[in-house]
Amino acid sequence: MIIWSIIILLLVLTLPFFVKRVEEELEIFFFIMGIAAVSFTGQWSSDLIKQALAEPVKITAAVFIAGVLFKALQKSIAKNINKILDKIGIKLFAFFLVAGLGLASSVITVIVAALILVEIISHLKLDKKDETRLVVLSCFSMGIGSALTPIGEPLATIITSKLQGQPYHAGFWFLFKNMWFYIIPCILFLAGLAVKMTEKSSKSSGGLKESREEEINDIFIRTGKIYLFIVSLVFLGTGFKPVIDNYISKIPYYFIYWINLVSAILNNSTLAAAEIGPSMSLNQVIAATLALITAGGMLVSGNIPNIIAANKLKIRNKDWAMLGVPLGLGIMVVYFIVILSQTGQR
Repeated sequence: MIIWSIIILLLVLTLPFFVKRVEEELEIFFFIMGIAAVSFTGQWSSDLIKQALAEPVKITAAVFIAGVLFKALQKSIAKNINKILDKIGIKLFAFFLVAGLGLASSVITVIVAALILVEIISHLKLDKKDETRLVVLSCFSMGIGSALTPIGEPLATIITSKLQGQPYHAGFWFLFKNMWFYIIPCILFLAGLAVKMTEKSSKSSGGLKESREEEINDIFIRTGKIYLFIVSLVFLGTGFKPVIDNYISKIPYYFIYWINLVSAILNNSTLAAAEIGPSMSLNQVIAATLALITAGGMLVSGNIPNIIAANKLKIRNKDWAMLGVPLGLGIMVVYFIVILSQTGQR
């Protein structure tokens, strides 16, 4: 049983990275792997099926509703964005953009927050380099901030789902209660960094532009994909339970933390499904989650908002990494020091 779990885990972590067709049809691939993981480990039950069907409802409903509202406000955003910029100045604009989207992502979902970012950046008239920096900082902020509630992004949804039983009985505010101390100061730091990096920005017509305008059918397709993705993560999390209980839960939290640097390359929601479970200590859960959401911002492939923004605005992974890698490593070092100090107080 454990051998099958390990084989499927390796397939899930490697095939999307090496096989383009798998990367393009990721939701279907994860769904097949999730069914295989549960089947080979003999963990099918009516409760699991009910959980898998019910768990995605909140976040997919939030994605759909926020997507429709965004579509309705899209023209207004485009019309007023530069008026606001001229009125408050680039430094305040950059601060509120990065901090606002970071905090809002846990409510409107990181997916819709990323779409709003793309719309704003598409209508800004700044230098391309400065706009790219704003995108990277905003996506870091959104990726970290969306972990505050289970409707923020699939990673937060799956962590809350996997910890809803004993001993944590995780509810809607579980992540906020245990993570706000780490997340909110980091969002404010990223917003402050955006102020510093844009203080010499000047207007330009050669900035980033959205490749294609959002259509109503995109909202339905995206909602369906998110639903299937989370169903798959529930199945995968159950299928990986033997590996988590027998191996991962016994790894010291500081090793788990640095191992999760791989989420810069591999999507952090998948790693959350593979790693986190109720047999882990709270220190392990916090360390794993912080590493996943931080390292996930380093490269385009690491997190959902990065993928959306980079694809729509045509930002190359190389350009992303120039800021993303040193920034992510710096934040991880600071987080690690804070985690060590907090652990000594528990």
